[in-house]
Amino acid sequence: MTVLVIAEVFPPAQGGSGRWLWELYRRLLRDVDVHVVAGHAANAAAFDKTAHLPIVRFPLSFRSWGVFSPAGLMSYLRTLVRLIPLVTRLRPDVIHCGKCLPEGLLAAAIGMLTGIPFCCFAHGEELTLAADSRELGGLTRFVLRRASMVIANSVHTKQMLHQRWRVPQDRITVLHPGVDTTRFVPRSMDPSIREKLGWSGRRVILTVGALQKRKGQDMMIRALPSIRRKFPNVLYAIVGEGWEHAYLEQVAREQGVTDVVQFLGIPNDDRLIECYQQCDVFALPNRQVGWDFEGFGIVLLEAQACGRPVITGRSGGTAETIEPLETGVLIPCDEPEPLADAVCELLDSADRAAYMGARGRERAVARFDWTVVTRQAGDVFKIHESWMPHLKVS
Repeated sequence: MTVLVIAEVFPPAQGGSGRWLWELYRRLLRDVDVHVVAGHAANAAAFDKTAHLPIVRFPLSFRSWGVFSPAGLMSYLRTLVRLIPLVTRLRPDVIHCGKCLPEGLLAAAIGMLTGIPFCCFAHGEELTLAADSRELGGLTRFVLRRASMVIANSVHTKQMLHQRWRVPQDRITVLHPGVDTTRFVPRSMDPSIREKLGWSGRRVILTVGALQKRKGQDMMIRALPSIRRKFPNVLYAIVGEGWEHAYLEQVAREQGVTDVVQFLGIPNDDRLIECYQQCDVFALPNRQVGWDFEGFGIVLLEAQACGRPVITGRSGGTAETIEPLETGVLIPCDEPEPLADAVCELLDSADRAAYMGARGRERAVARFDWTVVTRQAGDVFKIHESWMPHLKVS
């Protein structure tokens, strides 16, 4: 089977959804003939040379996902003009789309011209964004109606697809993202590494993720005064960049905790793994902010694979990444008090933290290692392949 993947977000661009697609399809190469059309990204040429996966780069980051404005319509038409010759040459059996807009709409247009079926990944937050716009909502419904399969990243997203978007249950498959448990591994506390990170003598809470309000870094900063009263040597390390950086610095100043908040930017993968391994507690204090919420939370899998106890919010699909009270703590993160209590409880109980870390590692290997997820994906795509003779337009 030949699969053409269309993904606006794809490495080296940052983003959990793009990383998910990359890790999945590069492993499926042994069984599927995969070709990728990805969006432009800084340093893409160097990445593509070593990817061992055929990648072409098209302009997929449209200023508007709609088609009713001249600029939006022209973006789709320009991309289709480049896509159609590629599709004609490759003759894929199916197109897999990173999300409904713009990728799914492009695939739907190609399908109307060629009869090639497509399936679409759904992550959750893009669906709530589309629901706030009559135009984007209508286009999303059009894509979801024509998609032969929708792959949801969580049960939460599947419920949203069925209940809000009326996608039949038998056309939705849940496929969780995964983690490389051969790279993300536990390691004992190493004083030299902690010194390099600036963590010597500190009790470190780590958050990894884009600096966005839904990730909840601001709420953790608001919890720090209470945490520091019990653990004066606490440090909150933040990995990631984003448009909320200045806001988070402001919150730290207002709370009087600038000396215990560390912004680490975006480290390379080796340094990121060291951060996971050397922190005391990992927290993703996510919450829903307007339409925006956390669809899954790959960073929670990475932290658990490294044997760290985790804390996460009840919003979105993050509950599916942990086993509450066994591998982590699930709490509402709309206020700082529950967050402060959860952190202090884990910092105060080394045995409980170690137990959760060990259980989290076991669960990550058994349920979320890429070998497990890739096998599940292969089964899903084989089922889809068996449908395809009935799906193609004659």
